[in-house]
Amino acid sequence: MDFLSIAPGAALVDLILAAMALEAIVLLALRWRFGGGVAPSGLVANLLSGAGLLLALRLVLSGAALAPIAACLLLALAAHVTDLALRWQRAPQKAPARGHDR
Repeated sequence: MDFLSIAPGAALVDLILAAMALEAIVLLALRWRFGGGVAPSGLVANLLSGAGLLLALRLVLSGAALAPIAACLLLALAAHVTDLALRWQRAPQKAPARGHDR
């Protein structure tokens, strides 16, 4: 009996996590090699957010206790908030109107 027949959902999650890790490596290598591209801090925050959710799913599928599942969800939340903070754009300051003070 192989791993896929025991926990097919968990194996799929593992494959997705591996693909995400490969994506991070490729994107960071491209940035290092050519410059530009996705900022490392934003990339890591974004991927950690998804990875936290996937790890929580993996733990649920494998019948884990609630505490590690909650820890993964908290990791995903913290990474998501960090990602949003890095992306957040403040509205540009409006210049004072000219010619209206007569």
